[in-house]
Amino acid sequence: MHPANHIWHPYTRFSFLRDEPLPVVASAEGSWLTLADGARVFDGISSWWCVNLGHRRPELVEALARRAGQLDHSILGHLAHPPALELASRLAHLMPTPDRHVMFGSDGSAAVEAALKIAVQYFHNIGQPGRTGFVTLREPYHGDTLGAVSVGYMEGFHRAFKPLLFPTYPASVPGASDGGESMEEVLRLRGNSIAAVIVEPLLQGTAGMRIHSPEALRRMADLCREAGALFICDEIATGFYRTGSRFAFEQAGIDPDIVLMGKGLTGGVFPLSAAVVRDDIYRTFTDIGDADCTFWHGHTYTGHPVGCAVALAALDVYDRVDAPALARRASEIFREELAPLARRPDVLDVRVLGMAAAVELRDLDPARMARLRRTCLQAGLYLRPLGSVVYLFPPLTTEEQDLRWACSVLREAVANGAV
Repeated sequence: MHPANHIWHPYTRFSFLRDEPLPVVASAEGSWLTLADGARVFDGISSWWCVNLGHRRPELVEALARRAGQLDHSILGHLAHPPALELASRLAHLMPTPDRHVMFGSDGSAAVEAALKIAVQYFHNIGQPGRTGFVTLREPYHGDTLGAVSVGYMEGFHRAFKPLLFPTYPASVPGASDGGESMEEVLRLRGNSIAAVIVEPLLQGTAGMRIHSPEALRRMADLCREAGALFICDEIATGFYRTGSRFAFEQAGIDPDIVLMGKGLTGGVFPLSAAVVRDDIYRTFTDIGDADCTFWHGHTYTGHPVGCAVALAALDVYDRVDAPALARRASEIFREELAPLARRPDVLDVRVLGMAAAVELRDLDPARMARLRRTCLQAGLYLRPLGSVVYLFPPLTTEEQDLRWACSVLREAVANGAV
């Protein structure tokens, strides 16, 4: 570890800092990090799932510098600026219909918090104040602020905060045989008190890259409609072609009430998130009439002009590089290269969706996972396993030879870690 390190490292055990030297990243380009000692390391997790277009993508860096040279910051309270106006319009027009309004935030948790408050206040606005509950999938994750933790509670991460959280109703994915309460049953019993169902569509990342089908996602949306609740798709990790389509919900042919974006929205270059909300919900937040239903919510950096400019540039790049084709090709490579692992007795499952691949080991052995991670890092591949799951989540723009190399390193590490 660097001798002057005063950082409180997120999601990092004390024992790691004690037992292992902490790599220091000096620079990055494309899918590769360069450490302070000159070693090159492949960024196998897109720096926490956001660097979809690779590090230091020239168009994004140029957009950042250009906008910072014109307007460093301006609030959106009683003001507007061109990048936010244009980005809100473009995001609205990415939805099934463009009748939307966009509440900007910084990171994904800010978007989740806004969505939860919007859902509850919407029902208050329309005279149904009893609808304050939320239904989630089992083992969800939606961020680390308290509202996001409430709808994304994970015992291993959040147990100390349980007294501070509001109750939610976890439900199984329709058709799943995991022994949990079905979403049908949850909504049948509690539907009149539910404000919204919030899900990570198709891919539950922190739960271990769990995958469910478009048909299951469509069924969840239908159940939500039948119960009269809002349907929130948290696309913060899945959006911008990670699952193969621009947004995962598109594969189910549905139209969510609120879509959350972040991470890949700016290609990881600048912190920015968004809650994209249908206008029939937005229009209830009015003070024109008998009651003031204004949404008193915002953050200092809501709609930061530099972040919005970078996001606009990222949207252009996604179109230019043919991101769906890149994700399809990556899926083919992952399936081909990781297939041998599925035949190992110590491997429970190998699963692939778009630009994400996961290998789930049959037993959780923390010592083995630590060895596996160290083996990969020594070979030049940076990974962060999730429990018994080791996964690849690299930039969409990763070269084919680099993808195949990363898969080969992972295969060898799984084999070496078994002893």
